[in-house]
Amino acid sequence: MKLIMLGAPGAGKGTQAKMIAKKYQIPHISTGDIFRANIKSQTELGMKAKSFMDQGMLVPDEITIGMLMDRIKEPDCAGGYVLDGFPRTIPQAESLTKALSDMGTAVDYAVNVDVPDDNIIGRMSGRRACLNCGATYHVAFNPPKTENVCNICGQNLVLREDDKPETVKKRLDVYHQQTQPLIDYYKKAGVLVEVDGTQNMEDVFKSIVKVLGAE
Repeated sequence: MKLIMLGAPGAGKGTQAKMIAKKYQIPHISTGDIFRANIKSQTELGMKAKSFMDQGMLVPDEITIGMLMDRIKEPDCAGGYVLDGFPRTIPQAESLTKALSDMGTAVDYAVNVDVPDDNIIGRMSGRRACLNCGATYHVAFNPPKTENVCNICGQNLVLREDDKPETVKKRLDVYHQQTQPLIDYYKKAGVLVEVDGTQNMEDVFKSIVKVLGAE
């Protein structure tokens, strides 16, 4: 089962990707993990990627696709995989489709975890983090025992820059410009599955499994 996870930042697609990978016993592949693994192993593609990253530049799509295809060719991907965080743009999706086609394979499903922007801004702006021990909380869904104080180490909690409403809004604007068209792309390809991401985490997962089949 070869899956792509789609959804806005904060929609919870990463969490769902991990749950799907565990249930179906297939690898959860994130581009961040691939970059780190290639750079650590000092592969040719990893070193090329690092040279761009060190200059604060985006890694060209062909390098990212090259590393991704190397990962997909590994034995543990024989039964499928869950791609999380790639593709992000139409050119990336087209390159991925071609690379998979050259291998004689294709994506089975593109799962879109759909959450309205207002919900995402509310979710993310409610997050609180402890910079001392790394614990995370949410003012509505997982509040600390004492307001703004970490349960574990007693330090004050903060609202991280990434979680501030204005920052989240900017990230959502970029998502809608670049990544939203992927939904139409995979819909035309006949592999798009849309699930209501406003449900609780377990219900979102059940909705995905219902579509994929519970084998």
